[in-house]
Amino acid sequence: MSPSTPSLPPLQVLMDLENENNGRENRKLWVLNPPEPPCMLHRAVDNIKDSVLHCPNPNRFFSLKHEPLDKTVLPLLHGLFPILKSLKNYDAHKFKCDVLAGLILAIFAIPQAMGNASLAKMSPEYGLYTSIVPPLIYALLASSREIVIGPVTVDSLLLSSMIQTLKDPINDSIAYTQLVLTATFFTGVFQVAFGFLRFGFLVDYLSHATIIGFLAAVAIGIVLQQLKALFGITNFTNKADLISVIKSLWSSYKNHSEWHPYNFIIGFSFFSFIIFARILGKRKKKFLWLSHMAPLVSFIISTVIAYRVNVHHLKLEDYKIEVLGPIKGGSLNPSSLNQLQLDGNGKYLGPLIKIALTVAIISTTESVAVGRIYASLRGYNIDPNREVLSLGIMNIFGSFTSCYVASGSIARTAVNYNAGSQTMVSSIVMAVTVLTSLKFLTKLLYFTPKAMLAAIILSAVPGLIDYKKAYEIWKVDKFDFLACAGAFLGVLFSSVEIGLAIGVMISFAKIILISIQPGVAVIGRFPGTDAFGDVEQYPMAINMSGVLVVSIKSAWLCFANASPIRERIERWVIEEKGENGKGESTIKVVIIDTSSLVSIDTAGIASLVELNNNLRSYGVMLSIANPRWQVIHKLRLANFVAEIGGRVFLSVGEAIDAILSAKMANV
Repeated sequence: MSPSTPSLPPLQVLMDLENENNGRENRKLWVLNPPEPPCMLHRAVDNIKDSVLHCPNPNRFFSLKHEPLDKTVLPLLHGLFPILKSLKNYDAHKFKCDVLAGLILAIFAIPQAMGNASLAKMSPEYGLYTSIVPPLIYALLASSREIVIGPVTVDSLLLSSMIQTLKDPINDSIAYTQLVLTATFFTGVFQVAFGFLRFGFLVDYLSHATIIGFLAAVAIGIVLQQLKALFGITNFTNKADLISVIKSLWSSYKNHSEWHPYNFIIGFSFFSFIIFARILGKRKKKFLWLSHMAPLVSFIISTVIAYRVNVHHLKLEDYKIEVLGPIKGGSLNPSSLNQLQLDGNGKYLGPLIKIALTVAIISTTESVAVGRIYASLRGYNIDPNREVLSLGIMNIFGSFTSCYVASGSIARTAVNYNAGSQTMVSSIVMAVTVLTSLKFLTKLLYFTPKAMLAAIILSAVPGLIDYKKAYEIWKVDKFDFLACAGAFLGVLFSSVEIGLAIGVMISFAKIILISIQPGVAVIGRFPGTDAFGDVEQYPMAINMSGVLVVSIKSAWLCFANASPIRERIERWVIEEKGENGKGESTIKVVIIDTSSLVSIDTAGIASLVELNNNLRSYGVMLSIANPRWQVIHKLRLANFVAEIGGRVFLSVGEAIDAILSAKMANV
């Protein structure tokens, strides 16, 4: 045999190579012949079952098999009403803890609820109504064991600042209240839709920076709005932006008769007392009870003072200390079904839907965040979709019973946790206690000073401003800080809607900028392993000669990034061709790792088709490795798999091994 004649491989090597090729062909069929992906309707039905039943395998409840009662009905009830699980090992000690926590909650919640109702430009009894029905419904349906539901400061300000542009809460209070209740109904509808469609994850991906800036500006808006009650100013703007409030303060300052010093003394004194009690409770645990009781103590003492100061005046408008005046009570939550403005031809329906969507997003974000914090302290996880669904159901029913938007209260939940609650029974005890107070004690609330309620609201503001987190955002991501600052300045100097829109637009601009970046990288194999990595990040990673392995880093190959990715791959091949010096590319195979690619649209498929045609003109073959379910399904429907000769593999390693086998077969 001539020295130039290549030696043939041994027979055993050829047999092993044939077996390996057969195995590889079988594995290729796993990729090319998967079952049909579930249709959109099927996924939607599964989402609804899982959201309602809160069970890993809800389909078993709908099977026709006869099973024992404890294996069918009880799990179904536990899925529908998670509170039953927490009552499984319930005992007298836990009940005692829950009752005590519920009573402390009620003491804290009654003055706070009336204050938030005033912030929402509604009568104080609506705050009490909202502290009864929504907590009872939420306690039965939610997966959280700590969240306490009720009217919160942020939601109250959002509603008042946006709805008062439609109706004046002072001159037309009845129509204004009807619009608030209607917005509450639509807020619940949006939250139920979020839960059924499994949009609970959006809480995590709604720009955190936007929420930080938004809440900080809302907190300042709350402070500005409470200056009216704190100083006893008779003529004050209904707007919450900084410019309007400064103008109103200046005009009030020039007219000294509009200022009532008694209100400021009452408000500032009890605000200082509540803050002092809170600081003392944090530093010394033995005084923790004082921080919980401070609002009630302030409420009682300030009411007595207001009574003694105003007792000689017969009319409310002559009182030196502004008080709430008569409050409706003596009955259960009245029905408000006939007050909902659901007429499709009404001019307020469109604006109310927009307002409800804004409130639903903010309310849901805050509630789920609070639930996760306290669930982690107790060592369990909550289901975000279940929480969103529970919030929606309670707000829908709340709108039928004279309640406005309720959500998870940070302050109440902290009180509930520190008071030693064990289950959601504490929320039920709180709701029953508030109901009892509404039935029998409303006449005692007549002389409650408005300045004292403003002090209670102001005491909750510091928890909304997280300057440390804003500074952290600045250090980590300047673009995120831009969204944070945009939301903050938009709310502070314009309106809630403008501020939120600015933050959202900046966040989406960031997403678009990231998505249109050519998210593709050259990857190589780590020496001595079967793992692959980016050659820029890991210089020790090497590529097989004549093979270019690239990885698409984006989750979606779509119209926004398809062309840049295609152009980047072609540029690498052309540059390699130029470096050869002979005008021939040393790259013979391009392997695209699509393991990170979750979905692809028609523009993405068209770019792959164009890439394959261009590479073929250079004498380069294209292969696909590790495509996801939806991706390979669409590539097959578009006949792209046939166009590349079926070169689809389970992994990059499989694709490279196939190239090596082909080379050995040609030897």
